[in-house]
Amino acid sequence: MLRKTVVKYLLFPLCLLLLLAGCGGKKAADSDKSAGSEKKEELRIAISANPPSLDAQIANSNITAQVGYHIFEPLFALDKNYEPQPVLADSYEVSDDNKEYTIKLLKGVKFHNDNEMKADDVVASMNRWVKDSQKASTLIGGSKFEKVDDYTVKMTANEASTDIITVLANPIMFAAIYPAEIVEGAGEKGVSEYIGTGPYKLANWKQDQYIKLEKFDDYKVKDNATSGLAGKKEAATKNLLFEIVTDASTRIAGAKNGQYDVVEEVPQDNYEELTKEPNLKMDITKGGTLNLFLNTTVGIMKNQDMRQAVLAALNMDDILLASYGNKKLYEENPGWFSSEDTQWGSDAGEKYYNQNDPDKAKELLKKVGYNNEKLVLVTTQDYPEMYNATLVVQEQLKKAGMNAEVESYDFSTFMEHRADPNQNSMFITSNSYNVLPIQLTVLDKTWAGMDRPEITDGIKAIRLADSQKDAKAAWDDLQEYIYDYGGATVLGHFTGLNAISKDVDGYEFLRFQIFWNATVSK
Repeated sequence: MLRKTVVKYLLFPLCLLLLLAGCGGKKAADSDKSAGSEKKEELRIAISANPPSLDAQIANSNITAQVGYHIFEPLFALDKNYEPQPVLADSYEVSDDNKEYTIKLLKGVKFHNDNEMKADDVVASMNRWVKDSQKASTLIGGSKFEKVDDYTVKMTANEASTDIITVLANPIMFAAIYPAEIVEGAGEKGVSEYIGTGPYKLANWKQDQYIKLEKFDDYKVKDNATSGLAGKKEAATKNLLFEIVTDASTRIAGAKNGQYDVVEEVPQDNYEELTKEPNLKMDITKGGTLNLFLNTTVGIMKNQDMRQAVLAALNMDDILLASYGNKKLYEENPGWFSSEDTQWGSDAGEKYYNQNDPDKAKELLKKVGYNNEKLVLVTTQDYPEMYNATLVVQEQLKKAGMNAEVESYDFSTFMEHRADPNQNSMFITSNSYNVLPIQLTVLDKTWAGMDRPEITDGIKAIRLADSQKDAKAAWDDLQEYIYDYGGATVLGHFTGLNAISKDVDGYEFLRFQIFWNATVSK
C-alpha cells in the first residue's frame, strides 16, 4: 500500500528534522534531580497567543491542537514514527475496495461528564468533523459514519484510497470525539462546552490570561497506547496552566527567573542569551515553513499577474533575517517540505522564489493596470516572526510601487480577518511540517481561497498514485502550479525555540509540545 511506503521514506528525514526533540517522542528536557524528587502539582507553560477556540475539530491553530490533545482524543493518532495508531478505536477492518472501514471502539471510556463514550458519540463527532473541518472536507468530504452497534461504527469513504486512516489521524483540526449532545448543540462558532475523554479536563479558560487544565481522575491509560500522540498518557502533573503571555520580553524574563517551567515561541534573538542560563535547556526543532498566502478571489488580487508582481518584489534574505535574526536558525528553500525530506522535498517553482526584482514587479503592475489600489497585509504581534516578516514585505511592495498597508490584531482577531478574503489582500503564517502533501494548509481551499480544479486534481493524483515515484512527480507538478498561479509562496524554513526548566522531566514533542507525562521538581 502506498501510505505504508510513504511513511518508511519519511521516517529518516523526519528524525533528522526534529533535532533535539528527537524522532517524535524523545524527551527534550531531563531533570537533574533524582527520580524520587518531590514534584510540583502544577506545570506552568507560557504560550504566546490566546487560542481562537478550543474546538479542536474546526480551529486551524497549533495552539488549539496542542491544548486540545490534552482534553480530547481521536479514534487514531500519529505515533513517534508518524504512523497512525488506534487511540479510541480498538481495531478496524477495511473492505476489499478500500471504501468501507468497520471500526471497533474501546469499551469503558469515560467522558469528563462521567458518561461512557459509545457509537452515537463517535458518529455525531465524526460526521461533523467530515463536514466542518476544513482539512477533512477537502480530503474526504462526503464520507459518512454510521452506527453498527454501541461499540462499532462503519465509515463509507467518498472514494477509495489507502490513506484514509492517516487522514483520520491528522494532528491539526483533528477528529476529536465529543459527546453527541455537545455536537448537536454546536453553533456556527463551534461547540459551547469542551468535554472530551483525555487525561485532562478544562477547569477554567480566562480569555487572554490563562487556560487551566486539571487531571481527569477517571482517565484510564489505554492498553493500546504506543508512542507520540498515540502514546501512554499518565497525567503525571495534577494541573497544567497555559499562561497567555503575548509580550516576548515577559516570557523571557519568566524563563530566567523560574516563573514559568516551559516558555514557548522564544524569539530567535534571545537564543544565545538563553543558552547561557544554567537552569534552562533549549528545545530546538526545525519545524516548518514561514509562508505568504495571497488573496486570489477578491479585487485586483484576482489577477494572476498582480500576484506575480508581489512574488517578483520579494527578497527572502531580508524577510527571514528580520523574522529570525540569526542565519543559523532559518533556511531559504522554495519547498513546502524540508530539503532533507527525501520523499517530498522539492524545488519545483524555484524560478518564482526569492526573485528580488522590483523592476519586474513594476512591469507587471503596468500590465495589470494597477491604479494604487490598497493592499492590506493582516498580521499579529503575538507571533513576532510573522509580524516582522509582514513589515519587511510591506516595505518591499512599496519599493515596487504598491500601496501596501499593514493591519495588526491580536491572534484571534487576526485569524478572523485572515479567513475573510474581503478583509485582506495577503497574510503570513508559520506552519509546521506535515507528513503528506495532502495535509498542507496551502491546499485547503478555505484557507486562502485557492479553490481550483488543478488543486483538486493534484491531490487526487498524489493519493491515487501507483508508486512513490508517481506520487512525488504529482507533488512536484502541484507545487509548481501553486507558484505559477501565484497563490502562495514559502518565505523560508524556520527553527522553533522553546525554553524548558532543567527541573522539567517527561516533556515531549511531536508536531507540538506534549505535557501529559511531564513533571517538574520542587
